[in-house]
Amino acid sequence: MTSPWIFICPSTRGIGFALTRHLLKTTSVPILATARPHHDPGDVKTSLLQGLATPGISDDDIRSRLSVVHADVTKEETLKAAASQAKEFFPPDKYHLRLACAIPGILHAEKSLRQVDYNDSLESFKVNTLGPLFLMKHFSHFLPKSSAQLKPSPSSDAVQLPDHATWLSMAARVGSTTGNGLGGWFSYRASKSGVISIAKTLDLYLRAGSGRKAVSVAYHPGTVKTELSREFWNSVDEDKLFSPEFAAEKLVNVVTKLQVEQRGRCWDWKGEEIPP
Repeated sequence: MTSPWIFICPSTRGIGFALTRHLLKTTSVPILATARPHHDPGDVKTSLLQGLATPGISDDDIRSRLSVVHADVTKEETLKAAASQAKEFFPPDKYHLRLACAIPGILHAEKSLRQVDYNDSLESFKVNTLGPLFLMKHFSHFLPKSSAQLKPSPSSDAVQLPDHATWLSMAARVGSTTGNGLGGWFSYRASKSGVISIAKTLDLYLRAGSGRKAVSVAYHPGTVKTELSREFWNSVDEDKLFSPEFAAEKLVNVVTKLQVEQRGRCWDWKGEEIPP
């Protein structure tokens, strides 16, 4: 039987930062976190670990479970190098990727068609759509095959990972073509529609090689108080503007409760399906 590990990209701020800390506190599973090359991995690790130790969890235990590597989703060579490091940390004959969270994001919000900028739009697709796609290319092979025997989550963990592996790609409600009743945000909507599409396509790919041992889903976290949404904080009701910590908890709650039969679809923070 192989042991689980968790992958979160990126992990330096916002939801990724909060999610990494939440899973360090609530599971005993090793985590591979990422930071762009201008960050010092040691500094990122120190920041992620700050204040996590409790009477029941030692600092040494948490520190030993966290590894930080460089990865920039717009530079494929960094993803290839990060995957090579992951193979060293987690040899496939002993480990399997149990939960992957591909959550890069950028927002250029065009209020009119005249505001659509070619370079901004290209950046939206590079980060929001191609970023998750190339993470799939370099990391999805760590997911378990259909013949794999998976060790369950330790019973003492506060968060119990499901018996199957999950690849989660960060989408958005505005990526739903069916639900688009307002218009606007041309490049962001299209880039997030692409995420929903590749999440479904990866799931179909996994059905062949992983069967019921691994699934792919897309996810909408709600409006989260991060730099990405700063421009819109004042226009969102206070009870609908979530802290990164709240968003991370909701993400984990949803993803750990999804059944294999719910694969290939997009889910929101309430556990409700978002149509493509």
